[in-house]
Amino acid sequence: LSLEQHAAWQILHGALVYQQDFLVYNQGQPVSAIDHLLAGQSMRGWDLEAVPHGLSNQPGLRVIMDEGSKAGQGHADQWLAVLAQAGLPPTQTIIVDDTEYTIADLVRQVQWDLPRNLQQEYSWTLIGLTTYLATDAKWTASDNQVWSIERLIQSETEQDLYDSACGGTHRLIGMAMAVNRHLDQQGKLAGAWKTADNQIQQAIQRAKATQNPDGSFSTTFLASRRSSVDLAENLGSTGHVLEFLVLAMSDEQLNQPWVKRAVARLSKIFELTRSVDLECGKLYHAAHGLALYRDRLYGPRRYQENASHNKQLN
Repeated sequence: LSLEQHAAWQILHGALVYQQDFLVYNQGQPVSAIDHLLAGQSMRGWDLEAVPHGLSNQPGLRVIMDEGSKAGQGHADQWLAVLAQAGLPPTQTIIVDDTEYTIADLVRQVQWDLPRNLQQEYSWTLIGLTTYLATDAKWTASDNQVWSIERLIQSETEQDLYDSACGGTHRLIGMAMAVNRHLDQQGKLAGAWKTADNQIQQAIQRAKATQNPDGSFSTTFLASRRSSVDLAENLGSTGHVLEFLVLAMSDEQLNQPWVKRAVARLSKIFELTRSVDLECGKLYHAAHGLALYRDRLYGPRRYQENASHNKQLN
């Protein structure tokens, strides 16, 4: 991808897979997309503003929404979720308008702005906040109400999965990552946490029940069994469901034959569409599912060529 032709929506989907090793062309020269943004360089659709809030004296960073454009942030807190999954620490600096901020400033603004999320879509919010906050965290937001990670979990469990983005897979991913971190912090599966875990386990079984004979997952995601002659559609739905499964399942579950068939089919679709210009959302979520699967079963990825290049850039 290139900064001249593509926007943050496309580019940060790629960074979701390859993190700081994801390179884009800037006037013909390859640069790390994430490092480019952290250094305060421009990218169409990367729009942040410094705003005051009540959680600290330091201004926060608010990401401006750009729903439906496929240029800027299309869902609340999507960019925070991408940066969190890139492994950036809360002290990581971000330059905005020649002023230095940190990831922590972005997190605090998200906490303060939760009442602004009128769609109650906390999929990406959960990924970001549970990366940087304890899962028992509580705080007072801009509506003077007490909010918590558990409150966000509770809200997610009350939403209609089938009427949510990408068949509810994003909500399931957010809940699965939050539950994993809650358990890592010795949290108990009680209350909203138990409800979320029950929904996750039910969705795993639903994915198995609606899997197509060729190993792909349904083009209606978890709603019913369905396939399409459009390989891009199969790639997108299979990739999203696999992405959820890898984050939600145990190692033993991931070694089950039906999951292996899905991975094999998704890999085959990548081969069959090698020469096709695919939509970035479908492409990179599918790639992320495969990358996460490889990490879980075969160990962490190593992108030696890109890592070496990034060291030279720095």
